[in-house]
This record gives sequence, C-alpha cells and structure tokens, in this order.
Amino acid sequence: MPVKILMPALSPTMTEGTLAKWLVKEGDTVESGDVLAEIETDKATMEVEAVDEGKIGKILVEAGTEGVAVNAVIALLLEEDEDESALEGADTSGPDVGGDAASSAPKEEEKSESKDVAPATSGASVSKDGDRIKASPLARRIASQEGVELSGVDGSGPRGRIVKRDVEAALSNKPATKSDAPAAAGKSDAPAPAAKAPVASGWNPDLTGLPEYEEIPNTTMRKVIARRLTESKQQVPHFYLTIDCQIDNLLSVRKQLNEKAADGVKVSVNDMVIRASSIALKRVPAANAIWTDAAILQCKQQDISVAVAIDGGLITPVIRNAGGKGLAEISTEMKALAAKARDGKLQPQEFQGGTFSVSNLGMFGIKDFAAIINPPQGCILAVGAGEQRPVVKDGALAIATVMSCTLSVDHRVVDGAVGAAFMAEFKKLIEDPISMLL
Repeated sequence: MPVKILMPALSPTMTEGTLAKWLVKEGDTVESGDVLAEIETDKATMEVEAVDEGKIGKILVEAGTEGVAVNAVIALLLEEDEDESALEGADTSGPDVGGDAASSAPKEEEKSESKDVAPATSGASVSKDGDRIKASPLARRIASQEGVELSGVDGSGPRGRIVKRDVEAALSNKPATKSDAPAAAGKSDAPAPAAKAPVASGWNPDLTGLPEYEEIPNTTMRKVIARRLTESKQQVPHFYLTIDCQIDNLLSVRKQLNEKAADGVKVSVNDMVIRASSIALKRVPAANAIWTDAAILQCKQQDISVAVAIDGGLITPVIRNAGGKGLAEISTEMKALAAKARDGKLQPQEFQGGTFSVSNLGMFGIKDFAAIINPPQGCILAVGAGEQRPVVKDGALAIATVMSCTLSVDHRVVDGAVGAAFMAEFKKLIEDPISMLL
C-alpha cells in the first residue's frame, strides 16, 4: 500500500503549519534525503526531506494551504512495486495522536501492512526491503551522533525495523530482546502526541466607527507569538528592575577591539551586552533559572536567547554557552544566526532552549522599555539606546553616554535581591569592559 507522508512537527510549539511550496510533483521519483516541500512553522520556513524512496503518487495538500494540522497526510508515496492503481481507496487518515496513542500504536502497526512514513523531522519510521535498512529517524540520529553503523545492528521493532533501543543496545553491546518489541516500539516509534492546540483568545473587539482598513491575515508565527506572550503576561508574575549604565568606556574599548580585530569581525554593543550578561549569570547563578511546579531548575550553562526581528514577527536564536565564548566568537556566531533568522533558515536546535533572553531596541532610539518574559526562562534583559545625558561625577555636573537597561523577572523563581545582584554585576561589567575580556 502507498506510504503516507505526514505533516511533521518541526518545533515543540507547532500544532499546525502552512505548506508553503512543493518542490516535487506527482510522478516524480524521490530518494531518501530529497527535499520534498517547504513548511512555514511558527518559527521559520523549513525544508522537509524524504525518508523513503519511491514515486510521488498523489499530493493531497496543495501549496499555499494554511492551517495544516501536524500528522495530517499531505501526500502518498508509491513504492517501487506499486503503480497508480494502488492509490484507489488508499487510507489518507493521519495516525491517532490521542491520549492512548502510545499504547495503541503497536497493535495498529502489527495488523496493518501500510507503513505510515513522515519526513525525517517528524519522528516517523523508515521501511526496509531487501538490502535497505529500516530504521526510525530517532535511531538514525542517535546512530549518526554515536558513530554506530546501522548495517551491523539487528532490528527488534515490527518487521525488523531498527529502533532507538537497538542502537542503545549496540552501544552497550547488549542485544535487545524481540519479546518486548511491540511494547517498546510503542514507546519509541509511535508518533508523538501533537502539542496542545492554541485556544482561541476570543479577542473580537468592537470595530464600529473604524475608518476603512486593510485586513492582513495572521500568520502561524503571529498567532503563536500572540498566544505565548498573552500566556506569559497572564501566568508569569513579572516585576522589573532598571539601571543606567555609563558606556563611554565600553564604546572606547569596542572601537579599539574593532581596529585590531581580524577581517570580518566587528564587535557590536549588543555582542558586549551578551558577553556581560553571560558573565553576570556566572556570578549570580540563581538568576539563570527556570520555574517548574516540582523544582527550580538552576542552569549550569549560560545559553543566551537574542531577539531578532524578522518579517511577520521575531525569533530568538540562541548563543550556546555564551559564558565560555569570547567577544569575537559571540560576534561571529550572532551575525550568522541573525542572517539565517531573517532568511528563515534557522534549524530548530538554533532557536530552541535558551536560559536567559536579551532584547535590544537601542538601534531604534528607544530610551528604555520592559520586555515580556519568554517562558520557561526566568528573566529577559531589555536594552535601550546609549544617549548623552547629564550626570554627576565627583560632585560636579558632567555629560556621559548612558544606556538604560531593564530586567523583567519571574518572581516565582528569581527574587528581588537576586535580580538586583545580577543587575549590579552586569553594570560593573558594562562600565568596566576590560573586566569582561579577562
């Protein structure tokens, strides 16, 4: 029977997406790894690859279709021994992703000869015929990361498929047992339950008396931004701490660094803010924390999410382990991530996670602002423009370049004294930038 190609979940918050463009057409022959389509998610536009080979038998969802649910069947793939007659009466229903999906998946898989195959990023399984290796995408990913040759691994999943536990067994030289294959397969290879669908906000304001207007449909990204930020303001108890930093020394050091930097490296004020934030988090680790009902998670690495404006919204690529990187490395990485973000080419691992956020509107001349916390993180630092202001130095009035910074804090996880300690360390680093180079 034809293989189902499913709408993949390409990010943790994705419940639906837009099938932006098909890169194949009906009748085209595809191999594993070929790019099939472009999907617009709540974060970016991403390419989806084939995980099996065959011929595109029927495209069920046309290019440009919005609101395609995760795990919906978007196309049917004919295997090498099938022709168009196999499409007649083919099942086009997606897998059950309800509460008992994990327990029912193995039974359905055993009694059905059809193979529900989604693109690699969706987590569905791959088939094996003859010399072809059948392995789930998760098993393939683990094998690739650990250097395991799949040709030497015996599959214990349904129809001899290699699943996660087989690769783990190969790593520990302990063969997996066939007797528990159905139960384990349900755990590792059943399609993951879709994320909870966004609940309609019910925001329908009275439009009486409005002048003529243009209606711009909300993109998937815009809807997710609206939902997540509304949830943040409603559920996270925000409080705010603002300090003024004199940055004349920082601007002078930045100029000297850029004069001596290698070709292609140009350190920005924002790069120095990222560096200062990561060091301050090292010194005040209690501010690098996440709230859960069971425990406070104090993160041991400073992964800084940086807000980047893109068409239709914003995204927060992550500088991993910023506390362990120098200014040149942070600058180079940030420029590359920002460019990929604006081109819609960020991969999930480049924007998911993060322990602390930075949002900078200084380049737009904004003096100060208070940002909304990006859950599950506990803090976000809002950075304003550097501008000349009157200050008092040694009892006399003087002019200095001053930058206002406001920390939005989740009071469940970070108390006022901890937030204040972080801001004090941040201010020291910004006003004495040589210290962040040590």
